[in-house]
Amino acid sequence: MDLELKHISQDNWSAIARIYEHGMKTDTATFEIVVPSWEHWHQSHLAPCRIAAWHMSKIVGWAALSRVSNRTVYRGVAEVSLYVDTNYTKNGIGTQLLTNLIKESEKEGIWTLQAAIFRENEASLRLHKKVGFREIGYRERIGKRNGVWYDNLLLERRSKTIGIN
Repeated sequence: MDLELKHISQDNWSAIARIYEHGMKTDTATFEIVVPSWEHWHQSHLAPCRIAAWHMSKIVGWAALSRVSNRTVYRGVAEVSLYVDTNYTKNGIGTQLLTNLIKESEKEGIWTLQAAIFRENEASLRLHKKVGFREIGYRERIGKRNGVWYDNLLLERRSKTIGIN
């Protein structure tokens, strides 16, 4: 699919929030149940590593990074968020977003990307493994969503160029 990848700004927050909300409704994408405000989302995601996928003047997916900790020792570690519009899945959008996000993260000096993915979210697990993430463990019954306990599989991708010395 022909995509244009652009930086996420407040101007396109409504489209980003809509895709995020649709992901929430799947019950296997996030424990969140309410889309945050732009202000909250903006503060919790790294400004240089926020990417929207555009197809024919419409945002069809997005990816962003958030710090895992404010401690200096973890300055090069970030967590991935990635969502694709449910009407556009299986078109390679996730692969393009995640591949670009990896490049952007390395420009920012990030050496480890991590993801916590619901065991049931097989498409997301396949996508992350396809671009070099490896499973490192799991958190059993880490949280409830709509009264149901879920496990999160933990994945990480170490940069081959940043943090290797």
